[in-house]
Amino acid sequence: MTDAESTTIPGWRLILSDAGRLWASRERPFCALAFHAEAERTVGADSLEALRAETDRQEAIARQARQRAAGQVIS
Repeated sequence: MTDAESTTIPGWRLILSDAGRLWASRERPFCALAFHAEAERTVGADSLEALRAETDRQEAIARQARQRAAGQVIS
């Protein structure tokens, strides 16, 4: 893994606040299904590891919403 890869989250813009908190904002909005399933486009955390986990969680919410709409079984 390169330094750039270790400090990026594909599809998300990372922001470091003046207070040292990390934020990520999705580069493209979620679809309406994901929005109504309450996937958040902007999330914050105190570490890069926690921020990665939170962006993964938001992507999972969006994925599950799309699968439900398509009638797919979600495990």
